[in-house]
Amino acid sequence: MLQVGLSLPRSPAAAAAAFPGAERAGGEDAGTGPEALGSSPVTIVVTPEADTWDIDTSPVPGHLVDWDKMPEPQRAAQIPRDVLGRPPKELKRLAREGCWARSHAGRARLYPRLIQRVSCRLVTPDALVYRDVAGRLFGKPGESSHPLPEFLEGCPVPTYCLSPLGVTALKKILICVGSLFPDITHSPLLPALAALLLHYSEDEAQCFESLARLIASNAPHAAYIDQSFLAHQASCMTFGDLASKHCPAAHKLIAGAAENVLEVYSEWLSWLFPGLPFGYAVRVLDVFLLEGQKVLYRIALALLKQFGLSVAPAGLQGSDVKAELQAFVRNIAQHVTVDKLLERAFGIRLFSRKEIWLLQMANRKALAERGITVVQRRPSFHLAVDMQKFSSSVVTAQEMRLLWSWIPERFSLFPPLLLFSTSEDGCSLQRFYTCCEGYEPTVLLIKTTEGEVCGAFLSSDWSERKKSGATSGFFGTGECFVFTVRPEAERYEWVLIKQPELAKAVPRSRQRSPSPAAESLLGSSRDSLSSSPNHLAVPSPQRRARLSPFLAIRHFLLPSKTASMFMSGSRDGIVIGEGG
Repeated sequence: MLQVGLSLPRSPAAAAAAFPGAERAGGEDAGTGPEALGSSPVTIVVTPEADTWDIDTSPVPGHLVDWDKMPEPQRAAQIPRDVLGRPPKELKRLAREGCWARSHAGRARLYPRLIQRVSCRLVTPDALVYRDVAGRLFGKPGESSHPLPEFLEGCPVPTYCLSPLGVTALKKILICVGSLFPDITHSPLLPALAALLLHYSEDEAQCFESLARLIASNAPHAAYIDQSFLAHQASCMTFGDLASKHCPAAHKLIAGAAENVLEVYSEWLSWLFPGLPFGYAVRVLDVFLLEGQKVLYRIALALLKQFGLSVAPAGLQGSDVKAELQAFVRNIAQHVTVDKLLERAFGIRLFSRKEIWLLQMANRKALAERGITVVQRRPSFHLAVDMQKFSSSVVTAQEMRLLWSWIPERFSLFPPLLLFSTSEDGCSLQRFYTCCEGYEPTVLLIKTTEGEVCGAFLSSDWSERKKSGATSGFFGTGECFVFTVRPEAERYEWVLIKQPELAKAVPRSRQRSPSPAAESLLGSSRDSLSSSPNHLAVPSPQRRARLSPFLAIRHFLLPSKTASMFMSGSRDGIVIGEGG
């Protein structure tokens, strides 16, 4: 007997509202030796949450940085004097390879000049504005109390290697940020960024100006700092989407041990700041100032991959996955050097900045539909599937938890609805189509008479099959994937997600064909797109000047002259993927 289940929103009218953005369009590398910056313990003090901060502005001699705590530079060498005149690609290469790490003084000269290149709003507070505001707030010698900035509520404030004088300066900077940028309501990255920049600033006014330019950046698709809970949570969901695709082994471990995978990934930014030791964190800052938020995704993905490799032999020892991840990151120098970590991070084939930005916007829209607002400050996690009450004759609650973690984050926010089951609706294929048309996306679950379970995530409405008339037309997007649950849980994605270079091997005639015959698609498993066992090999257009077809055309309202080809349905059967 064949059993089929589909997870969908409640009604055709609710499909667009329930799935925003999916509307029908009109080890061995252990860090030892002097090069392993951060391998020596650097205390990271996290300021406890309080309603007010007491600021003592009494004159005290000293430095902002406790130089006894600062790790030594990697190599005794000077940064090239003409470094800022180098081409952008070479500048990125130098930053990634650790050129800035050769000298603390060199970093201090370079950081402000790099940040001056950041495109930002015309009216952005600078050092003079800071001195004026700080003079009014902290001008009188002695101790005074000031309200904790709203955006810091619940956020850690790492102090790294700052002296007591530096910690006071950091608090003053953050209070002034709260005063001059009242629209910032939630920003976990901001305090760590301010603390790191302060290590390499002439004074607190210069640090504030650098921070203000990053806050006010208006570079397209290259934001530096999330400034609301809605934006931050959308970034967490985007990281979850990327982790699911680029770190499948670690993701599977976490999904099997954690009740809520998104809650684990919601702390991805804290793995970097304040999680990483100072020597690692400042190397991340080197490239972040040049390349923006995409760098943070890369580093966090590399950490997650390394975590998966480290725990895979023994498995996760406890139920607190978040604590294990944080402990792993704190001791990262025992597992991999900072150079090797960066090398692995930049070896990950991520989407372009624009594509990641589009994914973030889709996730942000889904959150807004769920009632998450810009002014919300406290995280609130709600599992779309209540595993305690979940019941199915096809999969167990544990299997469903893993399956649900594979679905794009913006869709997994919403509760599933059973549309079709052979036990209730019979085995008619036409009945299957009738029950499923008008809904997207859907999840197909199949259980065989031998007890094996497999299925697919389908991003498009089955009614699209009718657009080709009597022929068997292909449709769908690169977010489609097939999977097995039993005997082994495994997901098979579109091959071009991780091997985009294979797109160049697709014959031009096939790239232009919007609706190939079913025989053509099924018979192509031995051609130049044959894939590794863990990926679907689906022909689809991929031109250098276009966005990846992985980004669903309708989901992101992108124009396209050529249909993607991932699923098909006819009177004789359904096809998902190709061949083999």
